Amino acid sequence: MTTVVVAFALSGCSSFIGRSQAQDIAEINVSSPELRDGKPLPREYSCRGGQVSPPLRWSSQPLSEAKSIAIVVDSRASSKATVNWVLYNIPATTTELGPGASEDPPDDGIKQARATNGKVGYDPPCDPGSYRFTVYTLNGKVDVPEGAPLPEILKKIADQTIARGRLTAVDIE
Repeated sequence: MTTVVVAFALSGCSSFIGRSQAQDIAEINVSSPELRDGKPLPREYSCRGGQVSPPLRWSSQPLSEAKSIAIVVDSRASSKATVNWVLYNIPATTTELGPGASEDPPDDGIKQARATNGKVGYDPPCDPGSYRFTVYTLNGKVDVPEGAPLPEILKKIADQTIARGRLTAVDIE
């Protein structure tokens, strides 16, 4: 079950959201002063460098029903899919995170899930592959007990998504 849920989450949560729901998913523009879409992940944000999360920025049209933001970083290397970071319950008014936000989240209410490797926080990518930094606007907060399993958290994010955007890095510098 865990493998199936993680696989759905890695596809950008689209399998949870589905096309049958009446709601449309708005677009979010995701950027970074350090990352370029389709370009290699800078070494600093990998296991070969400083191992910190990269800075991210996002914007979209204001959504009155927006209650929080979630970020999911996943990677696909060869045939292995991994969730590298899940940060959720970011205030809906937040539009950027600085480098190393995984080490020191900017707000007490922000929570991090355990990555696929079991570590809470950012698990820096190591293997050649693609790395997706997906930002979700949610119509609620992710209300799960402390230490909830990753699939449960990803499902809650998927169920509440009203907008989504992504920045994809390919390989590591």
